[in-house]
Amino acid sequence: MSAEKKFAVIGAGHGGKSMAAHLALMGNSVNIFNRSSQNISMISSRGGIMLESFDSPYPRMSNLNKITSDIKIAIAGVDIIMVVVPSSAHANIATIMAPHLKNGQIIILNPGRTCGAIEFVKVLHDNKCKAKPIVAETQSLVYASRSTGPADAKIFSIKDAVPLAALPSTQTKTVLDSIQNVYPQFVDGDNVLRTGLDNIGAIFHPALSILNAGRIESTQGNFQFYIDGVTGSTARILEVLDRERITVAAALGVNAMTAMDWLVMAYDAKGPHLEDAIKNNLSYYGIRAPTTLEHRYISEEVPMSLVPISELGLKFGVTTRGINAIISLANLIHETDYKTRGRTLNKLGINDLSVTELKQYVTKGVIPEHGNSALPALI
Repeated sequence: MSAEKKFAVIGAGHGGKSMAAHLALMGNSVNIFNRSSQNISMISSRGGIMLESFDSPYPRMSNLNKITSDIKIAIAGVDIIMVVVPSSAHANIATIMAPHLKNGQIIILNPGRTCGAIEFVKVLHDNKCKAKPIVAETQSLVYASRSTGPADAKIFSIKDAVPLAALPSTQTKTVLDSIQNVYPQFVDGDNVLRTGLDNIGAIFHPALSILNAGRIESTQGNFQFYIDGVTGSTARILEVLDRERITVAAALGVNAMTAMDWLVMAYDAKGPHLEDAIKNNLSYYGIRAPTTLEHRYISEEVPMSLVPISELGLKFGVTTRGINAIISLANLIHETDYKTRGRTLNKLGINDLSVTELKQYVTKGVIPEHGNSALPALI
């Protein structure tokens, strides 16, 4: 496949290394950026990443174009910027990227979690970004993958379909057209409210980590996270959290998919109950639990996913007792206040918007006349 587009992958963790290696092996020009040069020193020494993948019997070495901790070098001259870092780092990435972006560059958050694109665009605006890039987000990471060494990664599977939406959604087709040859798995996600509220990681990751807290700490994560960590009781709690998420989405006029529907869409995994569907997902076999509770499944997902869902519920009259309970337990475990630290509606600049105004903003880029001046113009 010829390199029709030039990519920058921002982040060299589990997903970033897998994506950079896979894109390069498909014949694309790929730069990889990591904020710490130490974390990419081995990749620099090798000139690429060794990728083990489900679709090849042998590990393959990918050759990367640039390997850098300088964001200006990483994004110079590229067409598509794939941001593959924990969503808790999105604001920082937007801040350092703002002075160096060019008109028409496409930025895709992989994934955005909840309200990720809204936050990213606002931070670019707050940092006086003069360019007009297109910012989009995916509902989830396209890969089930792990970093297996300093310059090594493993892809367990690629999802069958991953919804994507731009902000505003009038630009979604432009993004999909630009990347369809590389990722045909990306499909129209309607708008960023839907991709954000269809965030299944918000339901699975923090709750399973907290509900398996004793086992994680006593075994250092020596068990299969989904296959062993999901039992009848934990699955019932996941179902409660999922219903609350769907109800919040409905209050915003978003027809969110259930976790069961998502498992079918992403993995063709089915079953009569959530526990069965999870355990029928062959891609979850071999994925180990976190080795510690100081993990992004809590420190990222709670403030960046559950907090905005909880806040949207509070604003629009939806009770989220289960979600709030997980947030409270996370606060106790990490001795912090994620409700304050997280993506609050006030920080996002959308606290004063009605449902209608919020939908007009994400679909058409229209700023309400009564005007929260913190919101950037999208058109």
